[in-house]
Amino acid sequence: MNILSVQSEVVYGHVGQGAARFALQCLGHEVWAVPSVLLSSHAGYATVAGEPVAADLMGRLIGGLEVNGWLDTCDAVLSGYLGQAEQTPVVADAVRRVKRTNPAALYCLDPVFGDEGRAYAKRGVAEAMAKTLLPLADIVTPNAFELASLASMPVRNPDEALEATRRLGRPLVLATSVPDGEGRIGTLAATAEEAWLASTPRLEHAPHGAGDLTAALFLAHRLQQTPLQDALAHTIEVVFRLLQEAGRSNSDEIPLIARRAILRKRVEIKPELEIRAL
Repeated sequence: MNILSVQSEVVYGHVGQGAARFALQCLGHEVWAVPSVLLSSHAGYATVAGEPVAADLMGRLIGGLEVNGWLDTCDAVLSGYLGQAEQTPVVADAVRRVKRTNPAALYCLDPVFGDEGRAYAKRGVAEAMAKTLLPLADIVTPNAFELASLASMPVRNPDEALEATRRLGRPLVLATSVPDGEGRIGTLAATAEEAWLASTPRLEHAPHGAGDLTAALFLAHRLQQTPLQDALAHTIEVVFRLLQEAGRSNSDEIPLIARRAILRKRVEIKPELEIRAL
């Protein structure tokens, strides 16, 4: 399938497009990657060079896809980190253009603006996402901090996370980094009809990019119409295994290239991953 992906582009490492594009391509999807920022690496490193892509340039890049007729064949739009609030109308317009031709196309909003109790996106980005992009989203994939911000309520456990997902009013919410008791962390997938929590041991010093990878893999499963419980389980199992591999090698990056085989095959769900209905 064809996926328009709008998010950060880094020269070094596996975050943003560097995580999502490779994973989706390994699963057989075509990815049209439009950068929202161009950076030397993610901000976790000592020195970061680069800047946001002008909203006008983003619009012209997407317009070029439309003029050539390619947007007419788009099956999904995935958006992640945005460098400026002015970029949100560009993404919203792209979603509307795609859905005008293909109403069944999915829009997955990964509202990347903060984590661990703090916002790190540029001023106005979170508010612009909530106002402009959230109402268009078929799937939303916030972490617990972003979910709490969007829903205007605390998210300290799975029950609060479920209530917060309902407040967003979107068809499907995948909430990551949900506290699930001592030493465990959960990912909640919720629709109006069902809700499932995937819980794993909490890993210390997980590398950046896990959220970008999770959103991409989950979107791929939904495009294949994988049942919600299975889509959640297999997404989290793959991400958890890759993060474990990073920990074993003491790496600051997800080992997507070295362990790409994990992406390509149907993994066995190990006992470390617990799935339960909420």
